[in-house]
Amino acid sequence: MPFAISPAQRRYLRSLAHDLKPVILVGGKGVTPALLAELDLALEHHELVKVKLAAPDRDERDGWVAAIVEASGAALVQRVGNIATVFRPRKKNPGIVLPR
Repeated sequence: MPFAISPAQRRYLRSLAHDLKPVILVGGKGVTPALLAELDLALEHHELVKVKLAAPDRDERDGWVAAIVEASGAALVQRVGNIATVFRPRKKNPGIVLPR
């Protein structure tokens, strides 16, 4: 189940993600179990992660973003072109404190 965030929290997370570089790159093979495992590790370490999608068309990118959000249980913060930003707080000691 994806993590839910309010519009104010989404704005706050977008401001934090502005200077981040993509950590996860989705290539021609699409969303694989290995990619999802790597994404899980990145989210557990960073909490806020940018994912770069190298899909040839928009529909495929939309499908990949939906699969990533669903499988990781993260919240989609934003998607601009072929870059998606996702957020999931750590299970222990969350580093990013969201505004109410």
